[in-house]
Amino acid sequence: MSQPAPLQGKTAKIGNYELYHVDEGTGFPVLLIHGLAGDHSAWTPQINAWRGSYRVIAADTRGAGRSTQVEEAITLQDLADDYIGLLDHLGVEKCHLIGRSLGGAISQLITLKAPERVQSLTMLASGAKFDAMCCRILDTMREVLEWRQSWADHARHSSHFFVSCKFFNENPETMAAIERLIAGTDRKIPCYAAQIHAVKQHDVLDRLVEIKCPVMVMSGSEDLICSPTVQRWMVERMPHAEWVEFQGAAHFFLMEQPEKFMADLGAFLARHTPA
Repeated sequence: MSQPAPLQGKTAKIGNYELYHVDEGTGFPVLLIHGLAGDHSAWTPQINAWRGSYRVIAADTRGAGRSTQVEEAITLQDLADDYIGLLDHLGVEKCHLIGRSLGGAISQLITLKAPERVQSLTMLASGAKFDAMCCRILDTMREVLEWRQSWADHARHSSHFFVSCKFFNENPETMAAIERLIAGTDRKIPCYAAQIHAVKQHDVLDRLVEIKCPVMVMSGSEDLICSPTVQRWMVERMPHAEWVEFQGAAHFFLMEQPEKFMADLGAFLARHTPA
C-alpha cells in the first residue's frame, strides 16, 4: 500500500505575525487547532484520513511550530483572532471547527466572535474554564521546563499526564516516541509559558449559552488535565451538545482509542456538513 503524500505547508502573513499552515483536499472546510504542546503535525492522521472528503486546514498557532515565536504576553483571544485572519486569508467563509485542548478553548472564542464562520464546533479534551487540578499540572510542567531549560526533561516529567495509567504501562515504545517528539522541539520556552498563563485565565462558561451551532464535546474519563468536571461545566451550559466520553482513556484519548475517535467524529462531521 502506498504511503500518503507528505504534507506541504506555506506561510501566511496575518497582521504582524506569520502562520505556517497546511491546506489539503477539497470539499467543505475543516479547521484543526492543535493543543499546547504540539503543532499542526499532531493532526497528520486526521488530515490524511479526511483530505479525500474535506478541505482540511491545520496551522501552527502563534508561538508554536514554524509560526512566529515572539516572547510576549498573549491572550487566547489574540490566538483566536489569528485564526479568523487565516480563514480570511484562505477565503474560507464557513468551516467545521475542531480544537484539541488549548485549541478547543481558542475554538470557543472563534465561535463566540464570529459565529457565522462556524458550521460546527468540536472540542477535544478541552474546557471553557479549567479547574484547580489542571492549573496545578500546567504550572508543574511550566516550572520544570523553566528550571531545567530542557524540553527532554519536560517530556520525561510530563508525558504521564497525557495518557491513562494502563496505556502508559502497556505502551512503553509509544511513550518513548511521544517523549522524543516533545524533546525534539525548538520552541521558545517563554512562548510556551505565555500560553500556559493565558489558558489559566480562560473563562467563557457564562457565554457558552451564546453558541447555537452543533457542538461535540469529546473527553477521556481518566483525564486529569481536562477532567470530567470541566466537561460537565460545559455540557450543563450547552444542553444541545453531544458528549462522548472515552472510558479508561485520558488527555490523549484520540491516540488511546483511535478507531472510536475517528468513527464518532467522522459521523458527527458527516451529519452536519451542508449538502
